[in-house]
Amino acid sequence: MKIYVFVKRVLDPDAVNNYALVGKLEIGADGRSLTQTAIPDLMNAYDEQALEVALRLRDAGTECTIHVVTVGADRTAILRHAASIGADEISEIVPEDPEVDVHTTAALLAAFVRQKGTPDLVLCGRQASDDDQGVVPALVAEALGLPLVNVAKAIEKHGDSYRVTRVTPDGDEIVAVEGAAVVTLSNEVGDPRYPTAAKKLKARRVSPEVVTASDLGVSGATRTKLVQQFVPDVEQNCEFIEGASPAEIADRLIERLREDRVLP
Repeated sequence: MKIYVFVKRVLDPDAVNNYALVGKLEIGADGRSLTQTAIPDLMNAYDEQALEVALRLRDAGTECTIHVVTVGADRTAILRHAASIGADEISEIVPEDPEVDVHTTAALLAAFVRQKGTPDLVLCGRQASDDDQGVVPALVAEALGLPLVNVAKAIEKHGDSYRVTRVTPDGDEIVAVEGAAVVTLSNEVGDPRYPTAAKKLKARRVSPEVVTASDLGVSGATRTKLVQQFVPDVEQNCEFIEGASPAEIADRLIERLREDRVLP
């Protein structure tokens, strides 16, 4: 059984948020990139949970090869992290243009999978923490002609089919999938495992397979480019409602919410 896990390198969202909260998140002169060099790169958390689900399938007795793939140059650090956790194979796809959009990313990933052979399962994070689009898995599923099951928290294998537990606003939903599929994982998966020191050292000697866009026959797939990003000005106002008793304060609060049309 072959399981592909697609991962993305992102800036540490906690560090980005901390800079933003203190008003020190700065955009460079190009109007598109951040200037803080102290913000570390890491694997997108949702993708790490997708890898965790693949590892849990193997732990449950499924004989499989877990192949972790990413798009972009110089992604060795996150791929070695995947290897230290338990990935069997790691690959880096280098695009023609370093500024790839969702269409280019999906085209490269789909072409890579087709070149390697039909997958049994493709796992992805539900979205990336930097752009929050969550579009790539759907585009890959369409390109490969596979069904898509999104926002999942667990996968169980039953013969040639899978039982996928989805997270919905109305509670969990179990979906039966026959054959290969693309599944996106959410944070309800739980905390991913950590590598041991020995596995980290061993992973340092692992080099990813490097594949170029020309190797895959993909070119000219980019349709959108980032023009500008900016840090919005956030104004915070706090108003204290006073009263002689808790009941009076509650009444004034309700009255104020109605004046602001928050309550009918």
